Amino acid sequence: MAWTDERVELLKKLWGEGLSASQIAGRLGSVTRNAVIGKVHRLGLSGRATTSRMKSHRPRPRMASKRMAKARFSATGNPAFRALYQEQQEPYMPAVEEIVIPLAERKTIPTLLECSCRWPIGDPQMADFHFCGKDKVPGLPYCEFHARRAFQPPQARRREREVVEPAMGGALDVIQRKETA
Repeated sequence: MAWTDERVELLKKLWGEGLSASQIAGRLGSVTRNAVIGKVHRLGLSGRATTSRMKSHRPRPRMASKRMAKARFSATGNPAFRALYQEQQEPYMPAVEEIVIPLAERKTIPTLLECSCRWPIGDPQMADFHFCGKDKVPGLPYCEFHARRAFQPPQARRREREVVEPAMGGALDVIQRKETA
């Protein structure tokens, strides 16, 4: 379909009247809505007459202030998010209990062996960064202590709901068998 001068003038007229691109495409015939939009952009047509539908919008009620909304939300709502809006509460810090590895037993990437625990300790950008290096549990990349931290068994309620055995079940069985032996 070619854009003739007559069709372009009709497009400009209909666009100025506030018709939608779909309506204009229907009136012109053998042209798509996207073709009409593309031609409008190429012609640089921007100002549109407002339609009756555009004039009859309902004003939305505005909130009085964000402070009121914040206070109301902190009193009710999802308890998991409630702590985010309470300013006087201390930030949660998980208890970190890490085993201390003597300097002689610490491993770096070049000194890791096949049987070494690969649990990273410290900040990788610092000089004292190292790996645990203790003997690992067969089938896992970690020693017994770090395997317990990494692979925690599902909670009792989850275990009852699940029909399929969890993916890490085999790894936990290895740890439990080693513990009972």
